[in-house]
Amino acid sequence: MKTLTDAETTLAELKTRVLAFAKERDWEQFHAPKNLSMALAAEAGELMEHFLWAETNASREIVRDPAKRAKIEEELADVVIYALEFANIAGIDVAAAIQRKMAANAEKYPVEKARGRSDKYTDL
Repeated sequence: MKTLTDAETTLAELKTRVLAFAKERDWEQFHAPKNLSMALAAEAGELMEHFLWAETNASREIVRDPAKRAKIEEELADVVIYALEFANIAGIDVAAAIQRKMAANAEKYPVEKARGRSDKYTDL
C-alpha cells in the first residue's frame, strides 16, 4: 500500500478509502448517522484519555513521547476515519462544510477582537 501524507493525499482520496474499507466488510448497514456520531464521540473520548489530568505543558510532552505518540496517532486516526465515514454516509462535502464554518467563525471571532484571547465570541 502506498504511504499517504497530508501533503500528497486529497480529502476525496481519504473518503474513498474509508468508504471502500467499510463496503468490503459490509459495514454500511451499521453506519447510520446516529451510530457513526456515537462512535466518533467515543473515539474522541479515547483520544482525550491520553491527556486526562495532564497540565497544558505536560500534554505537549505527552505528544512528543514516541510510545505515547503512536497510541495518540491511532486514536486521532479513528476520530478522523469516523468523521469521514459520517460525511460519506450523510453526503456531506467536508471541504465545503469547513469553508462555511470558517467563514462563520471569522464573523464571530474578528481578528481585532479575538487575537490572543480564548473568550467565547459572546464575551469579546
